[in-house]
Amino acid sequence: MIIGLPREIKNNEFRVGLTPGAVSAYVQAGHTVLVEQGAGLGSGFTDQEYLEAGARMEERAADVWAKAGMIVKVKEPIEREYQYFKEGLLLYTYLHLAADGPLTRALLDAKVAAVAYETIVDRDGGLPCLAPMSEIAGRMAIQEGAKYLEKTYGGRGVLLAGVPGVEKGNVVILGGGNVGANACKMAVGMGANVTVLDVNLKRLAYLDDIFDKRITTLYSTRENVRGAVGRADLVIGAVLLPGRAAPKLLRKEDLSIMKPGAVVVDVAVDQGGCVETTRATTHDDPVFVVDGIVHYCVANMPGAVARTSTLALVNATLPYGLELAGKGIEACRTDRGLLAGLNCYQGKCTFAGVAEALGLEYTDPERLL
Repeated sequence: MIIGLPREIKNNEFRVGLTPGAVSAYVQAGHTVLVEQGAGLGSGFTDQEYLEAGARMEERAADVWAKAGMIVKVKEPIEREYQYFKEGLLLYTYLHLAADGPLTRALLDAKVAAVAYETIVDRDGGLPCLAPMSEIAGRMAIQEGAKYLEKTYGGRGVLLAGVPGVEKGNVVILGGGNVGANACKMAVGMGANVTVLDVNLKRLAYLDDIFDKRITTLYSTRENVRGAVGRADLVIGAVLLPGRAAPKLLRKEDLSIMKPGAVVVDVAVDQGGCVETTRATTHDDPVFVVDGIVHYCVANMPGAVARTSTLALVNATLPYGLELAGKGIEACRTDRGLLAGLNCYQGKCTFAGVAEALGLEYTDPERLL
């Protein structure tokens, strides 16, 4: 198969879908890999490294898309890339379609076979291609939140770690999954007071155990959420319903009970956000203020640490990508984990969560395959 690797063009997105090492793996498996010139520079990979790995270089993104049977990316295509869609194209990338009606309709209209990293599942029911970015985003959420708590950035002027004789900052994490656990590691490491809310009691017990009771865990009820955010200096939105729109746990009315200058970092922004006042921002203009509360809602947080993110992402996506390249869409029929990743096929929406969020008809992918 001909594999295409275009340069990412989303605002300040420096990651790339394949490293030179991954290109070499595709070439050794008998595939041709077309790489747009400069695609890897943001992550520190030169065109020469891709050539040495066996890739062919293309000057224009349009040529990569036109010649390839399978496109490997990091972020969902943006509007000016829709023109490249074609029937039968296999698109392998993050998609987050539940929060993106225009992209979903463009994929369906063009009859693209779209496999989303974020909904592929492993044998244990985990999300192997989402996990590495969740880990990075969770850790970055505390790093960025701590920065925007500084008065010079519009925050309360609170140091999360405190100092002797001064109260520590209060961090509230909505969701105890992969993002939440990694945010918790960073916040505890900084010395903050940390509260984690979730509806999964086993997960709360696990977090309470591994952090040796250095955190507070609360069952996520409306009352507990309001009580916790009212005390918070920093709130991390870390809720995930795979492939579905995130529930709005922090409502606009709740901002009035929060401390002026408190910071909200909504890591769930790709799925529409778990904060009602969330709107996607970019690294160029990452924050906005609503009712005195600073909102950080960058939709591609890991893109800021592109080298680390690319290496971690490709470690997870490469095995599934090789399977797709070797078998085509048939790989989704024989691998149920990949089948869960198939969001669009033959002009049909094949992921129930996306169909529900966008009011589309759902088609069982097994019937199409």
